[in-house]
Amino acid sequence: MSDAVSADVAALLEQLASTDAERRADAAEKLSRAGEAAATAATQLVRACGDADERVREWAVAALEDLGPPPSDAIAPLAKLVAAPDPLVAYWATTLLGRSGQDAATAVAALVACLDSQAEISVRQRAAWALGQIGPAAKSACGSLQQAAGQGDERLARLANEAIEAIGP
Repeated sequence: MSDAVSADVAALLEQLASTDAERRADAAEKLSRAGEAAATAATQLVRACGDADERVREWAVAALEDLGPPPSDAIAPLAKLVAAPDPLVAYWATTLLGRSGQDAATAVAALVACLDSQAEISVRQRAAWALGQIGPAAKSACGSLQQAAGQGDERLARLANEAIEAIGP
């Protein structure tokens, strides 16, 4: 990433932290247009999914949809956000961890805790998917995945079984 793009993203991150909803929405919109260049803003964009302003949330989601995997230094903060009380924040933190694949191996415990929790079903489904994306490094999650597969939700069962298969013996 060029220094100019880095400076632009840094300025947008400052704007995303503004107390003015209009400025936050504008920053999130610009980050959504930056594509993968906004990867360094991954954690802040996930947090913005819990913003009080609907436009900020919508633009943050739009930015995250095209983001790809986050940088490795975002793994630990994203793992903490998996347990966020806002389902959209938890969903996107989990999604980005899954996109990180094996690089998110340090987040397995957070994803298992989510899978075992009373989190919204879409977040638990995403946690099962993310564990499968991590692969063999998520071996410790197999018991929780087996339990999730038997909880009656068809999609969760399918994702849990796919994750178990991806993790391997």
